[in-house]
Amino acid sequence: MRRILIPVIFGLAGIAVLVWLGAWQVQRLSWKQDVLAQIDARIAADPVAVPALPDPERDQYLSVHATGQWHSDMLRVLVSQKQVGAGYRLISALQMAERTVLVDRGFIKVDGAAPDAVPGDITITGNLLWPDDRNSSTPENDVAGNIWFARDIDQMAKQLGSDPLLIIARKTSSVDAGVTPLPVDSGAIPNDHLSYAITWFSLAFIWAMMTLYFLWRQRHPTQ
Repeated sequence: MRRILIPVIFGLAGIAVLVWLGAWQVQRLSWKQDVLAQIDARIAADPVAVPALPDPERDQYLSVHATGQWHSDMLRVLVSQKQVGAGYRLISALQMAERTVLVDRGFIKVDGAAPDAVPGDITITGNLLWPDDRNSSTPENDVAGNIWFARDIDQMAKQLGSDPLLIIARKTSSVDAGVTPLPVDSGAIPNDHLSYAITWFSLAFIWAMMTLYFLWRQRHPTQ
């Protein structure tokens, strides 16, 4: 009896832990879906004026509009688009009446020509973003060669003489020739909790099968 009791306890304990981990991931999935829904609603909300004192936590994804004139200088951030290939995000400074902000205007191909600065006032509709592009493998920006590998807001603001505030454009009041907007969405936010839950529940099932097989072998030893 003792020879069977210990494997049973060990097997049931393992199953319980794995099922609990799977259930926890299901709860996390529900939480993440609620967070993504809130972000999507915030992105699509009616635009408001750029806040005077923006806060990275409070105002992340805030839908805004801004009117001003383009500065002539543009920064190029290397990026790749599926089914399109490599290209650049164009970052320009927008001179508003009371301040200057950065605008991520969108995507051009590597061999595409940067658009000429359109004279006069331009109205941008987009979302505030404090991007987290940089990781341990991201190269340092080639400022001299104007090839950037991450949208480092402070460094870009210093380079273009603007406030450290970035608007990701959804649309502009005039045609931005050759530029395809890359608006903010929640698609890049990881949501792997369903796959984690499936993994834990699968391991619980495998653990249960192994426990049953072990017990069967104990009761039917090989002759």
